[in-house]
Amino acid sequence: MQRYFVAPEELAGDRVRITGDDAHHLVKVMRAEPGEEIICSNGLDREVLARIASVDRNLVEAQVVSELPMDREAGVEVWIAQSLPKGDKLETVIQKCTELGADRFLPFVSERTVVQYDEKKEGKRLERWRKIAKEAAEQAHRNRIPDIGQPVSWKQLLKLLPEADLSLICYEKESGLSFRPLLAEARSRGPEGRRPRILVLVGPEGGLTEKEVSEAVQAGCHSVSLGRRILRTETAAMAALGCIMYEYGEMGG
Repeated sequence: MQRYFVAPEELAGDRVRITGDDAHHLVKVMRAEPGEEIICSNGLDREVLARIASVDRNLVEAQVVSELPMDREAGVEVWIAQSLPKGDKLETVIQKCTELGADRFLPFVSERTVVQYDEKKEGKRLERWRKIAKEAAEQAHRNRIPDIGQPVSWKQLLKLLPEADLSLICYEKESGLSFRPLLAEARSRGPEGRRPRILVLVGPEGGLTEKEVSEAVQAGCHSVSLGRRILRTETAAMAALGCIMYEYGEMGG
């Protein structure tokens, strides 16, 4: 069944309005007709089963049939801090990590970041990243769309680390510390009243410098290994996230 995120004001009472690209997808791609059922979520606190009432080129209206539980999100909140990689690698990270359950993406610029950060072009890139996250969240039947922030500097990123209950920096030269014991400890002392928040920090293609790793550790990050094999930057975040979700019982029990 097709699933769509709509703005909170478009899911009011017992009516749903779907506009823009989603309406076009329903009408032109899915050939939707009145009477068909879809799932709609406001991305915050409400998800419904709705029956299409009318179809127009730029607008689909539906009637709410029933309320659905908001139970698709993980029991752990994971932030992915990813140094800007070349090409469309960040798009892959956003898509796959959204499917796996990431809650927030923090792109950043580090010393060895190859990509030239262009603030003028960043608006369009950010719009595309958010679209990819939305579509991946719909495909994965999630209740919420991950937040994607504007790229920040290394120093700005370090200031965000204390917001997490546990911060992990994936470092290829780390040989002694596995993050499994850290996850077990974090899970046992989870915060009261909210999900535990774990931040995963991944460097660029050329890796983080020893100075950056040292600064991150001083800021509260734990330097951890992802094993004896060297992973690509776009693989590291997915591997770490998969391990976290497994440890928290989010991979099938």
